Amino acid sequence: MKTFLLRFFTWWNGETFGSQVWTKLYGEFVGTDELGNRYYRTRGGKIDPTLGFERRWVIYNGLAEASKIPPTWHGWMHHTVDVPPPLDKTKPHPWEKPHRPNLTGTPYAHRPSGSTLAQGRRPKATGDYKAWTPSGPLRLRSPSVPQHIFALSAPHSAC
Repeated sequence: MKTFLLRFFTWWNGETFGSQVWTKLYGEFVGTDELGNRYYRTRGGKIDPTLGFERRWVIYNGLAEASKIPPTWHGWMHHTVDVPPPLDKTKPHPWEKPHRPNLTGTPYAHRPSGSTLAQGRRPKATGDYKAWTPSGPLRLRSPSVPQHIFALSAPHSAC
């Protein structure tokens, strides 16, 4: 019963009941990525008359997080390419790194050494910081902007 209620009322835990029904009635399975996300399109590639193109959607493996879609599938989802990655014959370049989802807010997020979240304490100040103080009179005009732009022009008479 709990599983049914979660699938019915929550959208962030994978497939909802409505998504499941829509997928069964109108969906055609296209493929799965390395993270376990499943990709679908309208059955037979049928063009949606409201949108003018076929609908494409993803059922996330786990929490619904858009950054979990790899770049190859992202291009297909957004109609940048017509051929889905399983049918695409392109190979990744040797310099390409594997896709990682956005890790912000997780224990695996990047925390630079100066961050208050890095290893529980902040490093001591080194004394190399010098506060800026203005020198000279206050300037209202930028030296890079021609001065005639700031000049007030006389009103033109109507012809």
